[in-house]
Amino acid sequence: MYAGVVTPPLIIGQAVGLDTAARTRLIAASLLIAGLATLLQTLGVKGFVGNRLPFVNAASSAGIAPILAIAENSATGHQLPAIYGAVMVAGVFCLAVGPFFGRLLRFFPPLVTGVVITLIGVTLMPVPVTWAQGGDKEAADFGDMRFLALAAFTLVVILLFQRFGRGFLKQVALLMGLFIGTLAAIPFGLADFAALRSAPVAAVPEPFAFGAPEFQPAAILSLCIVMLVLMTESSAGMLALGEICERRTDGRTITRGLRTDGIATLVGPVFGGFPTSAFAQNVGVVSLTRVRSRYVVAVAGGALIVLGAFPMLGAVVSLVPMPVLGGAGIVLFGSIAVSGIRTLSEAGLDDSSNIVLVAVSLGAGIIPLAAPTFYADFPAWAQTVLGSGISAGALVAVSLNLFFHHLGTRGSAQNAAPALKSS
Repeated sequence: MYAGVVTPPLIIGQAVGLDTAARTRLIAASLLIAGLATLLQTLGVKGFVGNRLPFVNAASSAGIAPILAIAENSATGHQLPAIYGAVMVAGVFCLAVGPFFGRLLRFFPPLVTGVVITLIGVTLMPVPVTWAQGGDKEAADFGDMRFLALAAFTLVVILLFQRFGRGFLKQVALLMGLFIGTLAAIPFGLADFAALRSAPVAAVPEPFAFGAPEFQPAAILSLCIVMLVLMTESSAGMLALGEICERRTDGRTITRGLRTDGIATLVGPVFGGFPTSAFAQNVGVVSLTRVRSRYVVAVAGGALIVLGAFPMLGAVVSLVPMPVLGGAGIVLFGSIAVSGIRTLSEAGLDDSSNIVLVAVSLGAGIIPLAAPTFYADFPAWAQTVLGSGISAGALVAVSLNLFFHHLGTRGSAQNAAPALKSS
């Protein structure tokens, strides 16, 4: 779970060119926001916020690719302000739509969410590949065999823990790969300990440390689309976890849970956070461990706050060399794509219309990956929205789902999200 929490700030910080010290602050802020959001979600304020289910809330990997697209279309020095402005508006959007989202779920069945989740994994795959080669394409040693060997070594370590590990060790295979890979990088001088020595032991994240938010319409539209996907995932996760915990999960529970997502997404950028949602991994963890107490997860939220208050711990994460991140990232982002494929398998792909929907949506989402300059002559707003494979694929998937399954009387139960009771 910790790896999932620190992955978005780590990737985004690297992508926008932050130095190690700034990445350390970004990671610390994300941990703090995740802890506060988790406490709010698990303990809640009765009748207003928090679904009171054992959910960890944190920055979602689904927001990474659109955020990277925003960064690419923003001037140097304005990337994070543009990102944070869009994230804040996405939080307001979530708060506004949340109370009515149960009625919109039917437009986001597994057919649509499966496409989007698959695209998240696929469109992010070039990131770890670049990291495996050293991270800096302009560097003279980009693609050096030392980097490739270290990335391959990290990947092998993860595979070995996954194959031969038992219980806890198998669950933390990714973290063990990062840890052992970093140790292996030390003799090659690839682990920079300067930031660790200079990082303060304890500190409180500074508000707007990366600049005041800027509000760009195209960036806002892109993240609002992603927020709809996150809300769909959160809603599905709440329904599944409620069933496992034998807790009634109705429309009001979903609304309170989404309200927590919205508040965390709105407030998070003040300190350095990103789009937040309830972690779907919780469903699997609770099902596996049978630990259903929300108070146990609340304690985990408190631990995240403590981790965020000690930047030294964030500096340790920042020590991980690029090639090590590359080896681990191949597993992480590949797993996201597999999760999307699993979701699509539930969507009734024996229907030819569904096959066409998935094919066209995936094609639209892969265009920016296969031909990065495809939208070069489009207006700036279109480049930001369509330049993200996730946004483009989501727009096409939602549109085709409406066309095939909602215009007229044609459709099937497989292509409808579960209805929520209002009481």
